[in-house]
Amino acid sequence: MLRRTGIIGTLIGLLALLLWAPAAVAAPAAPAAPAASGCGVLASGGSAAAERAIAAACAQVDAGTWYTWGGGHGAQPGATYGQVDPTDPASEHDPERLGFDCSGLVRYAYAQAAGSDILDGDASQQYYTVRAAARFTAAQGTAPLLPGDLLAYGSSADLHHIAIYLGAGKMVEARQSGTHLMVSDVRLGGDYFGAVRVNTGAVTGHVFKTWGTGVWTKKAPSVGADRVYAFPGPTTIRVECQKHAEVVTSDGYTNDAWAYLPDYKAWMTNIYIQGPAWLDGVPTCS
Repeated sequence: MLRRTGIIGTLIGLLALLLWAPAAVAAPAAPAAPAASGCGVLASGGSAAAERAIAAACAQVDAGTWYTWGGGHGAQPGATYGQVDPTDPASEHDPERLGFDCSGLVRYAYAQAAGSDILDGDASQQYYTVRAAARFTAAQGTAPLLPGDLLAYGSSADLHHIAIYLGAGKMVEARQSGTHLMVSDVRLGGDYFGAVRVNTGAVTGHVFKTWGTGVWTKKAPSVGADRVYAFPGPTTIRVECQKHAEVVTSDGYTNDAWAYLPDYKAWMTNIYIQGPAWLDGVPTCS
């Protein structure tokens, strides 16, 4: 009887130690593996915000969300019913489908990542954003890219498509009517234009807004200089400096002041920048 009591006591003591022992510290969770769709962060080095943007886009892929022409451009970021694209017969059902077009998806993903609507607009406006942290040419390929970078397709006058880089040569995109959002191989040939890395923090520099439609930026501060990019409508821009150069008369105004826009590597007449003829607080170009 004593022997049995001793054994029982020992067992009770061991049980008490197990119950009172501090819990083991859990190891840090590994990054979530891509879903069956293959959509996810496929390389290291991207910012936390970029990874959140990818997660938001991939959630839409995994949900089977449709591409819809014009989708994602409502008052707030998010899927909307699309429109019929007069040039694409495959878009006939887009008004019945809740989804995104390419820039609508990018807008939504980065709004989810940043907590605010930082990339409203079409593909051109998103590529030429004042929030550019870095830019990469088509000739550089994917080597310098990190997950979350935006890949743009088209020309300097018309960027018609944009996608989000995942890493490992893959991207997530809203590609075309009649398809769901998808993961694709990065297309480096054809009209691949380049990539931009998004700064989700504060924008530095002298920020203004343009007015007018179809206003071209120029390679040099001259009306006759080569065109770089046309603003389709009022656009937020960053001005690095300004200088007196060729006199321009347009829309009832005359001005010889030109502003240099570092995000476009181009110039535009101050006539189309909201504010005084000579912009307050902007230094003179050296």
